[in-house]
Amino acid sequence: MGKSPDTLQLQQLLDQGDEQAYDELLSIASVRLHKLARKMLRDYPRLRRWEQTDDVFQTAALRLHRSLAEVKPESVRQFFGLAATQIRRTLIDLARHHFGPEAHGPKHESGADNQPRETEAPETLASWAEFHEQVDQLPHDEREVFQLLWYSGTTQREAAELLNISERTVLRRYCRARLHLQSTFHGADE
Repeated sequence: MGKSPDTLQLQQLLDQGDEQAYDELLSIASVRLHKLARKMLRDYPRLRRWEQTDDVFQTAALRLHRSLAEVKPESVRQFFGLAATQIRRTLIDLARHHFGPEAHGPKHESGADNQPRETEAPETLASWAEFHEQVDQLPHDEREVFQLLWYSGTTQREAAELLNISERTVLRRYCRARLHLQSTFHGADE
């Protein structure tokens, strides 16, 4: 395998019981987990005070490996669904751990040069935790598409292949998921 196979090729190899396909999925998931951890921490210097990208990545990867010891996904679709669930749980736990009611993050004062930006406020970090929890409340079809695009980093084309639906259907479901999440949060503000 010179270049990285696409999701359809991985599914075909998994169907044949190819362990190399399983290893390739783990490799792809690791890269995506790391990118997501970096993306989530980039705008939160106060959270980075307590956690580094590699720490978040390692926690999510360990959770994924533990769950893979209990269940072996039969499809690329199931694999990325499991990976997305573990990423989401890691992010929820981090937000609660550092900025929940009993956390040390909001109580710890930093120097004057470390004043939090508005997006770093504990309320906003708590909102991120709530966001990740609300993803789990989406209708199944919308949640599946949202997880593939948001957490797993698949393209719309790859998601369409995995779900055996058209790219337009992927886009429709993703838009409905985003609208649902937006209405959930704007409804909570009113």
